[in-house]
Order: sequence, then C-alpha cells, then structure tokens
Amino acid sequence: MLTDVETLVIKIGSAILVDAETSRLREDWLEALALDLSALQDKRIILVSSGAIALGRQRLGLFGKSLTLAQKQACAAAGQSRLTRAYEDALGARGIVTAQALLTLNDTEHRRRWLNARSTLETLLDLKAIPIINENDTVATDEIRYGDNDRLAARTAQMIGADMLILLSDIDGLYTADPRKDAGAKHLPVITSLTDEIKAMGGEPNAATGMGTGGMATKLAAADIATSAGSDMVICDGREPGALAKLWSGGRHSLFKAKDNPRKARAQWIGGTLKPCGCVTIDKGALKALRDGSSLLPAGVTSVSGTFEKGDAVSILSDGQEIARGLIAYDHPQADRIKGLKSGEISAVLGYENGAALIHRDNLVML
Repeated sequence: MLTDVETLVIKIGSAILVDAETSRLREDWLEALALDLSALQDKRIILVSSGAIALGRQRLGLFGKSLTLAQKQACAAAGQSRLTRAYEDALGARGIVTAQALLTLNDTEHRRRWLNARSTLETLLDLKAIPIINENDTVATDEIRYGDNDRLAARTAQMIGADMLILLSDIDGLYTADPRKDAGAKHLPVITSLTDEIKAMGGEPNAATGMGTGGMATKLAAADIATSAGSDMVICDGREPGALAKLWSGGRHSLFKAKDNPRKARAQWIGGTLKPCGCVTIDKGALKALRDGSSLLPAGVTSVSGTFEKGDAVSILSDGQEIARGLIAYDHPQADRIKGLKSGEISAVLGYENGAALIHRDNLVML
C-alpha cells in the first residue's frame, strides 16, 4: 500500500488515543504506534491528533457532563501539554523527533497564513521531524473552528500535497449502511468517486461518536477535500495497538481514490482556479530558469504591478504574454522594492527575508 507514498498524513481520534471511561491516555496503544512509525522513517509523516480536551477533562476533574465552550477551551489548555509530552516520550524512545503545531480554521483558509503554515510544516518534514497537529481549541470558537479533526487532517494533506491520508477510526471503513444497526450492510473496499449515493451513506453531518465530534459524514467530507487535492484516503479500524502495521499487511479498510496526483491537482488549482491579483514581468534569463523548473528569483524580475499580498496569485509575464502563474511570497510594496536584486540582498533592503524566491517553484505553474 505504501510503495509509492512519499508524504503521509495520519489522523488519530480521541476515542482511540484516550480511554473513554477513565479519560486516561492509552499508553500501550501509543507505544505500538511509535513502533509502527519507526518502520516508516523513509516517509514524510504528519500526525493530526485529537485528545487534548479528553485528557484535560481528567486533569481538571470534569467528568460525566457536557462542557460549555469555555470549559472545552480550559480542558484543551490543560490537556494539550499532556498530549504533546506523551507523543514526545513515545516517539522519542524510537529516535523520532516530534514538533507541536496548533492550527485553526483560518490557518488553512487564509492564503497568507496557509503559506506560513505550509512553510513551517515543510521545513519540519525536511528536518525529518514528525509534526503533531491539533486544532487550537484553546482559542478557537464555534464560528472559527473545524470542530472535527477529520477535515483538519484533509486540509493538512491538501496543504502539503500528501500522497495519502489515513483516518484511524472506530470502524474498518465505509459501509452501505451503519453495520451496528443493519446486519445487511456491505463493506466498500474501494471508492473511486464520491457520488451522491456514497455521500448519503455518511448519515447526518456531525453525528457524535463517543468522545469524538466526528462521524462518517465528516469522514466523507474529508475524503472530498483530500481526493480533490490529489491524496488517496483510507479509513481503517485503529482501536487495537499496532493498527498501522495491520493496515500495511492488508487489514480491512476502505480506500478512496484520488482524482489526480497532488502535484497536478495543486497546479490546476493555482493555474485555473485562483484569480491573479497582480503581475510580475520577467527577463529572458528568468524565463529559461522557469522552463527548467526553477523558482522565480527577484533578480529576474523587471517590473511589478497590481495590488497583492503575500500568498496571492499573480501572473508572470514575458514579452507581454502570461507564461506562468504562482503564489507570491511578498506583498506588492516589498516585491517592488526587491525586484532585480540578488537573493542575498533582500535582508539588507527589507530588514528581513521570507525566503530567497519571489515565487517558489512548488507554488508556480507554467501555462
């Protein structure tokens, strides 16, 4: 299953990581996860993990009742440090470096913040660390939060161009009906298209399941995001220790096939979906460099026009013709100030730098 996978996002729910009765961490499960991940150190891996609120309940003694928003935020604050330390201890014992990253809805929907988050995650992956992502429930409100980590995991997979997203769940995949209520429900091993019929199998949105806030409806919403971005998605039963190893060896699961590969899906998004907010004109040397697959450096830019912010889409012109499009790394005034400069001169002019490239090759598509 993982032969061609380079970048992998794994989502872990509260009900898997934390015991429902005691709100205590399932340490044996986490140790088994660390063992499974140690066998995948040739992959780029991100974990999206729930559990902070559940662990915070135990620390603050808030058992057996529904929580107000303020109480949820308090539990998240009390539990997040415990969650981070648990991953650090378990994975560190296997020689794996971890890093905490707390995101909100705005971080994955606002282009500037999206680029900043993506840059941080890419740097961590390049340094062979495993980012542990959770929604920042301490500050998020109902109006600016995902509310479930299935969709956050899908947005993360989209953000970094993951080849695969794995949702470790309390069920081994998608069924034609709820198998706990319908003995005739059939398991679907491969889903090639998210038709209306398939989406209807998810039931009502946001159906509560134990300590978690997701349900099959949110998992299908995640599948829609991930597969549209070029990532395959898997739902499998993650309750038993060694769930990943079982999946690698052919354990039962449902595979949602991507519509395209991540790089092509991202190129289509940049080239055909985003409306350019400005233009940069380049010289012949920069044109050749772009055709050879390089990033656009300030030295090759002769003029800048339009009004744009960091993360906006801009057109790249040569001889008056649009030859490429990309997400720019600097606001319009800063881009105008550094045009024509060598990359090493950016800091001296701006007092900082946001990378040597005006448009990184990963954020650029030739037209």
